[in-house]
Amino acid sequence: MADKKFLLRLDEDLYQKVAKRAEADNRSVNKYIVHLLQNNTKETTFENRQFVGQTIKGSDILTESGLVNVSGIYYRYIIADSTQVDPTGLYTILGATGNILTLQQVK
Repeated sequence: MADKKFLLRLDEDLYQKVAKRAEADNRSVNKYIVHLLQNNTKETTFENRQFVGQTIKGSDILTESGLVNVSGIYYRYIIADSTQVDPTGLYTILGATGNILTLQQVK
């Protein structure tokens, strides 16, 4: 992918704020601005916005059908460490890819 160049005009005060944060993040000003733009233009799904990081009960995981009930919506799932589902345990949703949620038991 070819880099695109353009002129970005910042007033001195804003530039100093950006430069300070870039230094704290151990990045150049240019790389820091690119990093901010990349993080703020990611395409996110409903599942990533609403469910990732949420904790659910093991009883919401329906092992016989391979589905998990999250807020009234059923998704396929995988367990991150490939362990058996503990219906009395708690699980954190680590990620969402399509209609598959990645779960990990809270220990």
